[in-house]
Amino acid sequence: MISIRQRKGVKPTEVPEDYAAQEANVKLENKLPSGGTSRRLWKLLSFMVGGTIALCIGLLTSVYLATLHENDLWFSNIKEVEREISFRTECGLYYSYYKQMLQAPTLMQGFHGLIYDNKTESMKTINLLQRMNIYQEVFLSILYRVLPIQKYLEPVYFYIYTLFGLQAIYVTALYITSWLLSGTWLSGLLAAFWYVTNRIDTTRVEFTIPLRENWALPFFAIQIAAITYFLRPNLQPLSERLTLLAIFVSTFLFSLTWQFNQFMMLMQALVLFTLDSLDMLPAAKKNLKTGSFLNRLGKLLLHLFAVLCLTLFLNNIIKKILNLKSDEHIFKFLKAKFGFGATRDFDANLYLCEEAFGLLPFNTFGRLSDTLLFYAYIFVLSITVMAALAVAFHNLSDSTNQQSMGQMGKCTIILKPETAYNLIHTILFGFLALSTMRMKYLWTSHMCVFASFGLCSPEIWELLLKLIHLYNPKRICIMRYSVPILILLYLCYKFWPGMMDELSELREFYDPDTVELMNWINSNTPRKAVFAGSMQLLAGVKLCTGRTLTNHPHYEDNSLRERTKAVYQIYAKRSPEDVHTLLRSFGADYVILEDSICYERRHQRGCRLRDLLDIANGHMMDGPGENDPDLKLAGHPRFCEEIKRNLPPYTAYFTRVFQNKTFHVYKLSRNNK
Repeated sequence: MISIRQRKGVKPTEVPEDYAAQEANVKLENKLPSGGTSRRLWKLLSFMVGGTIALCIGLLTSVYLATLHENDLWFSNIKEVEREISFRTECGLYYSYYKQMLQAPTLMQGFHGLIYDNKTESMKTINLLQRMNIYQEVFLSILYRVLPIQKYLEPVYFYIYTLFGLQAIYVTALYITSWLLSGTWLSGLLAAFWYVTNRIDTTRVEFTIPLRENWALPFFAIQIAAITYFLRPNLQPLSERLTLLAIFVSTFLFSLTWQFNQFMMLMQALVLFTLDSLDMLPAAKKNLKTGSFLNRLGKLLLHLFAVLCLTLFLNNIIKKILNLKSDEHIFKFLKAKFGFGATRDFDANLYLCEEAFGLLPFNTFGRLSDTLLFYAYIFVLSITVMAALAVAFHNLSDSTNQQSMGQMGKCTIILKPETAYNLIHTILFGFLALSTMRMKYLWTSHMCVFASFGLCSPEIWELLLKLIHLYNPKRICIMRYSVPILILLYLCYKFWPGMMDELSELREFYDPDTVELMNWINSNTPRKAVFAGSMQLLAGVKLCTGRTLTNHPHYEDNSLRERTKAVYQIYAKRSPEDVHTLLRSFGADYVILEDSICYERRHQRGCRLRDLLDIANGHMMDGPGENDPDLKLAGHPRFCEEIKRNLPPYTAYFTRVFQNKTFHVYKLSRNNK
């Protein structure tokens, strides 16, 4: 087990009259030589200051997170094997391919080893570039070999510094998005401050560096910023083309770096589809829906139903034609999660019992409230939702005749297309985060953007002040600048001392049992030996020793999921003959048993790994508590417990060759005795 110890030593169809008058005054002012010049100089100065702050705050965030990582593990001082073990679970698997490419004699041999890999899954040759999202590791390994930096920078530092550098891009993109929405860089500064002060809920990069989301989310943030800018009206042709290029490149890189990209793309497609259905996107064709309000609403609902049915139909047809089953476990999990019937499916229950895939814990909102982020978010969300409902009702109620079109100016609610896009975006991703905790990082980072934009938005304050009959242009200016400044001062006062304490707290990596295991494997087993065990541990075995695995944590392949369930019978109630036959069918030479799994207490009864295996096998679970009536007593004791007694039925197939307080390694006999 890994532990940490203290170190020793929408389109603007509704325009209010006063808003139009203000716009006219601005245009008149721009016509005047002196006023126009001073205004342009002021805009240029503001752009330069805001841009400089954006770059600085991004770099400072990157340095802050990198320092926390160093202080937490004493990364610069620990051994190489300890550094590699610190890349836990699937993180270690991804980093192993970066290491593999660097250790290859030539780049071509490195590519060949990835395309024809026979060490990640024993007795199988797979194309890793096709199966996994590891293009980033390949790209980084090529850069490291080509650039003249080998003498100055170790490979592991080149890797982690790249990830922390992407965090600088991430925060800068969030800053820019908020700036674009509000019209002031003060909003971007507040978004960045909120991102850092809510670090526990906005990122986990400092302790899961190679995780796919840490590669993908910076590109996702760039894409959102580019779409936000693209939805602005009256873009110049060159700006439009460059923005489209940015959208294409960021979307491509986001899709390339994360295996869950299709679900994010589906959510974004729903955002754009919703905006289009409600006539909130700028387009040359206006008011495609005609007739009365009820007529339009009926057509809209029919349209939604048709699109949903067509989407599901095409999804099922394409998956059947191409025989795709990679996301089958996700739909089983979702079906059980939302109460559409209980399941005994091992894979679905594995996700259901994992905290990361459960509901968002309630204490998350307490932490977000401490920084005032949640309160500000709810405030801005409430006002923009009311504005969006009013605009949507207006768009659906409006007819295409000239008389109605002429009356549109009487409405006093403004909802820009880019605001509408980010509003529906944050609502959909909020529902996703509430239902699945692991997805909260998509929502919380955008929450920082949306809340800061609203507090600095003249439209939000104008609408609020008009509702309470206190509207005044000067009050708008005062509110949109004073409120964020006061919040920034509060954040500095309350959280700066704690951040300094974090930076001064020095700890070190401490996991002697795993280090001992990896060293033993390197010294006492053949290079071509095949190891079986838990997915998480085997990822570390692959990275630290280069040995061949029976299974691994990249769970997006149906045959791998079936293989993992078979290997996990070492923790089920199965006979030694059955377990030996299963493991040898995958070519296993050694099996590693973990006490933390065999005697697991972290999960409640029914969610321990041994319970999931018992249920899937139709066996009654251990311990006090109820069992389903159709579950039966197993014919054999639990394998991981019984094998330690060294009884003849077990020693005939397995010989213990290593043990410490955490791990037990057994060598499999070649032939049944």
